[in-house]
Amino acid sequence: MISEFENKVKEHFEGKVVRKDLTKFVKGNAVVPTYVLEYLLGQHCASSDEEIVQEGIERVKSIISNHYVHRDESELVKSTIREKGKHKIIDRVTVTFNDRQDNYEAEFSNLGLKKVEVRSDIVKKHQKLLTGGVWCITDLSYLYTDNKNASPWVIDNLNPIQLSTLDFTEYVELRKEFSKDEWIRLLIQSMGLNPEELGPRQQMLQLIRLIPYCERNYNLIELGPKGTGKSHIYSEFSPHGILISGGDVTVAKLFVNNNTGNIGLVGYWDVVAFDEFAGRQKKPSKSLVDIMKNYMANKTFSRGKDVLGAEASMVFVGNTDRSVAHMLRHSDLFDALPTMYHDSAFLDRLHYYLPGWEIAKLRNEMFSTGYGFVVDYLAEALRHLKKEDFSTILKKELTFSNELTSRDRDGVTKTFSGLVKLIYPDGEVPKEDMIEFAKLSMEGRKRVKDQLVRIDDTFEPVKFYFTDSNDGKVQIETPENIRFKDKLLDYAKEHNGEEAEETEIKESQESVKSIKKDIPSTEEAEIKPGSQKLVVENQTGITYDDLFAPCLKDATKIEVIDPYIRLYYQIKNFMEFCDMLMRIKQEGEVIHLDLITSKDEDPEVANDQIEGFDQLKEMLLEHDIEFEYRFDEVHHDRSISTDTGWKIDLGRGLDIFQPYDFKNRFNIANLHQGARKCKQFSVTYLRVE
Repeated sequence: MISEFENKVKEHFEGKVVRKDLTKFVKGNAVVPTYVLEYLLGQHCASSDEEIVQEGIERVKSIISNHYVHRDESELVKSTIREKGKHKIIDRVTVTFNDRQDNYEAEFSNLGLKKVEVRSDIVKKHQKLLTGGVWCITDLSYLYTDNKNASPWVIDNLNPIQLSTLDFTEYVELRKEFSKDEWIRLLIQSMGLNPEELGPRQQMLQLIRLIPYCERNYNLIELGPKGTGKSHIYSEFSPHGILISGGDVTVAKLFVNNNTGNIGLVGYWDVVAFDEFAGRQKKPSKSLVDIMKNYMANKTFSRGKDVLGAEASMVFVGNTDRSVAHMLRHSDLFDALPTMYHDSAFLDRLHYYLPGWEIAKLRNEMFSTGYGFVVDYLAEALRHLKKEDFSTILKKELTFSNELTSRDRDGVTKTFSGLVKLIYPDGEVPKEDMIEFAKLSMEGRKRVKDQLVRIDDTFEPVKFYFTDSNDGKVQIETPENIRFKDKLLDYAKEHNGEEAEETEIKESQESVKSIKKDIPSTEEAEIKPGSQKLVVENQTGITYDDLFAPCLKDATKIEVIDPYIRLYYQIKNFMEFCDMLMRIKQEGEVIHLDLITSKDEDPEVANDQIEGFDQLKEMLLEHDIEFEYRFDEVHHDRSISTDTGWKIDLGRGLDIFQPYDFKNRFNIANLHQGARKCKQFSVTYLRVE
């Protein structure tokens, strides 16, 4: 059944949205970008009529089957063109200028054709063809000729796959029909992800990946583990972005060819992303790095005596090979970069460091099945927003720390402006969201600055904070600095001497206290009545032992109230709670454990629920835990109570962990709760007389 939200999306954006799961149905073995498929789906499946959608799917499948060129079928396609005289194909096309023949020549990637002459009017209309491969729908003819210097292949018509028009005013007005949460949900689904599998912070981090598409000259880096979709958003999301190998780029390709005068990628693309950017063994040329530094700082580059400008954002994505704790203890968060890029002058030009280690690894259930924008429609809207500058909103409302440099401020304001463009394209952002965006924006730039202090002694530590008329002074700290503050102190002692310890501890404590949502230490064994633990999204190192064991170790009667112990993973969480009880109870003592929850509405799920509880009951009895459960639809609060006087109010119940791949037998998160990312939640400890 289609939800109310999905109907709302279809109603307001009829013809501009598509079901994201349709892409999987039509893609098959075709190695073709998502925006190409959705371009076709948007033409043939943009309807609320299921019959029309199914007909459209078959039509798109037919187009892909008959016109998309597979490399291993290139000769068959050539034969088809020859026999028919003319045929429409979908292939990646690159055009070069042949100065000896004074003409333009196309190369078809999958078809394997080279030196196919292209009319000048086509190249003038679509200049991106000169800067790298562009996916096109092309009418190709075959006319044999005796002239050995002429190609028998003729391009009758060529159209890059991209949206030609956008009613931006309509886009902005329709945005007002959605709440902030609804709009973010729509954007996340448009990226092909399932928002229900992502917490609020995860969703915001995903959206930051889009900022280079709507903010001019935005420099973003994301380093983290494999499998989080770092490169996908830059290779398949938009026809205005290009993904290149970090080790396969030259000055001529990226900026300008001094021999021909041809402008490089930055002159034609909105986003130039470097894939596999990390790797200490890589050795980029010094001249390339020097020109990149100047471009990232000044938006200009030189061609002989001429100075040229461009607006392309630069994105660097790569994999880390060490844990965050290891890097903070022994090196820095840029540790994986090649030596030539592990340079303070280069890194200082970065506006934002996206913490890739916080991004969840992609699993099947994380892909969206709901409606989202046809990606080139959204890509065109974001491109239009590049003209806007919402950074002045932040400067008017908040006062920054005087310690921030101009580059720090630029990084913060550009990120803030990008977030506003994505979520409030009319520029009307509520004050509470302005504060949220400002915190997130400062965090990413602070992550860069903290590492610069480690890398280069000429950089001084900077306190990142802003002052607001209502909230006062708001200090910013990165989650990893708080989570691993002991590693930071160890690093400071080792590199700055023993005398640095007292200063570092004091500064760390002041920083932590100034943050409203502090992250508690998981090493504190004693829990005091009236205390509260607040855990932020994506935090790791949290276990049931840390949260509950000190209060439950002497209890003989325990009551758990949690209405959401229904699904398999929720029952698995409860089993792990029971495992904790088995480990902390005294040998030979009996614990009476009562669970009050609710029965699932789905009869099949409810049967599995009861079967799971019954099996657990039988198993626990062998370990002196008498387990009883009952269903009560009245209870909505979540708590744990004991006969020793403890009552623990649970903000989220036992469901505190973000989804993880528990089907993977070799995933350490299956065995160790501390390796799992958490949802945001709170736990309050009370003593009942």
